[in-house]
Amino acid sequence: MTDAEIEITADLVQDLLQEQHPDLAGLSIREVVGGWGNQMWRLGDDLAVRMPRAEGAPDLLRKEVRWLPVLAPRLPLPVPNPVRIGEPSARFPKPWAIMTWVPGEPLDHSSIGRGDHAADTLAGFLRALHVRAPADAPMSADRGDHPKKCTDGFDHFFHAVVPDDLADDVRAVWDDAVAAPEWEGPPLWVHGDLHPANVVVSDGKLSGVIDFDAVFAGDPAWDLAAAWVVLPDGAASRFFDAYAHADDGTIRRARGLAALKSLFLMLMGQNGDRGLPGGKPTWGPAGRAALDRVLRSWNSSPAGR
Repeated sequence: MTDAEIEITADLVQDLLQEQHPDLAGLSIREVVGGWGNQMWRLGDDLAVRMPRAEGAPDLLRKEVRWLPVLAPRLPLPVPNPVRIGEPSARFPKPWAIMTWVPGEPLDHSSIGRGDHAADTLAGFLRALHVRAPADAPMSADRGDHPKKCTDGFDHFFHAVVPDDLADDVRAVWDDAVAAPEWEGPPLWVHGDLHPANVVVSDGKLSGVIDFDAVFAGDPAWDLAAAWVVLPDGAASRFFDAYAHADDGTIRRARGLAALKSLFLMLMGQNGDRGLPGGKPTWGPAGRAALDRVLRSWNSSPAGR
């Protein structure tokens, strides 16, 4: 059975629960629109079923299930935590998981009302997450490198979505990140994929972080890019003051990675507007707003003046 032949429906989820976790089979099941490598279904009020649907997603799910119970207890915001594991079977030949549900709306469908509160909250979360990772912590195949090793991806996004009138400034931000020194500290725990669809908001406040399937040990700059990708305009300075552990080189790498992530979001939004598979219409405006924040930060910095 190939991925394309597997249709993940409420009936399939119900059957799997009945087969493997019958004590939960009586809870209501509601599809969660969105997702990338996984299809999500609400299970009752407090749980969610996470079903891999993309190539590589099962391995990433196993990684989440292995490491989230280690990370979650020390994090100051709610994050998903696995409570049950679903085994591959004739009905669905992949592992799946039942996770705790993090209440709130993803930021690409909502907004943050208080930038100062969000800056302090995100800084506190990342201070708690960014501790030295153990020797057996996962590494990432496509994230975590110095920006100079990501130039092919940046160039692809750049040529696909950057308006001509912004091209020089966007390129300058990236070139500055490429020229920044490498991370010389020990590998730290890094979420790896902080963007508006992976943080949730309640009553205008940052209230949770989701989707840890990219989690790895490495350079914290990959998360610190959220100062521009996630936080509203004007909050980056307060964020870095509150985080208190980012030197100039790390901030330069983070700003370049924020540009990279912004362009990726814009491309996914463009694909969504065109109705292409995997496109995300809500990501485009979020990406463009993030890019504008990056460029304002650059133009107000000594290097960008």
